[in-house]
Amino acid sequence: MPFGQVVVGPPGSGKTTYCKGMKDFLVSLGRKVAVVNLDPANESLPYEPDIDVNELINLEDVMARLKLGPNGALMYCMEFLQENVAWLVDQLAKHKNAYFLFDFPGQVELYTHHTSVSSILEKLQKLEYQLVAVHLVDAHYCTDPGKFIAVVLTSLNTMLQLALPHVNVLSKIDLIEKMGKLAFGLDFYTEVLDLSYLLEHLRNDPFMRRFHDLNEKIVELVEDHSLVTFTTLDIQDMESVSSVLKLVDKAGGYVFGEGEARNIQLMQSAMTADVNYVQTGAAREKHTASGRSVDPLTADVVEQLMDDS
Repeated sequence: MPFGQVVVGPPGSGKTTYCKGMKDFLVSLGRKVAVVNLDPANESLPYEPDIDVNELINLEDVMARLKLGPNGALMYCMEFLQENVAWLVDQLAKHKNAYFLFDFPGQVELYTHHTSVSSILEKLQKLEYQLVAVHLVDAHYCTDPGKFIAVVLTSLNTMLQLALPHVNVLSKIDLIEKMGKLAFGLDFYTEVLDLSYLLEHLRNDPFMRRFHDLNEKIVELVEDHSLVTFTTLDIQDMESVSSVLKLVDKAGGYVFGEGEARNIQLMQSAMTADVNYVQTGAAREKHTASGRSVDPLTADVVEQLMDDS
């Protein structure tokens, strides 16, 4: 039963960098990994893709032949992949016992209302691929209340459209201090607490105050579903990557092998005696105003898995 991560998110959120960093981390655990580049616009990849959609269709070729712009050509490419999903299935079958990282394009409409990506994933699920969507969002959006509300709504829409186990990630958390001051502690944003507090800040914005009623309804919609929360990621921090991986493996039902569990335990012992499951490091300490933190799941999870094996 193949397992994998479907890495999605808007342009600039760090999807390709995530795939590179996550692959390196997984390989260090002893996991066999295959990276699948499904973005025909991806150039100068930091990793060597095991499967590359450019072998099937190329964005520049589509733009030249059909006289389409970048967005229209990308839509065409994904629809072409949908119609030729058998090519992808055949390529995946060549990598026996691999854990897959799917690097998808950054166009948001592909995950909010267009059906090509969801159709491709549905096909893979029918073939018993156990997939988890990892939705990356740049953490700097937390510094702007209006943008953060939009990000939460986009995350909710993506969750409903893809219909997969889902982990939302605030990426580049190590750079958040350079982007501006947060209105609340970081836990407010990771746990998506009472968003009505952000409406008060939007009232002070000369532009956004005109859309107060709309923002209020959007906030009500998000809170009525109560589905969106975030974890944080610094891709250069091994502990942060480990925390995201645990959430993904829990969501997808992946069970550590004996050797892999031992490697994780050794790394955790080297990092700290008690690893917070969703630790945000120095950024959390500096931005937590209320002292409220996310409920931690520690290395006891790994120990239990080892006992069960």
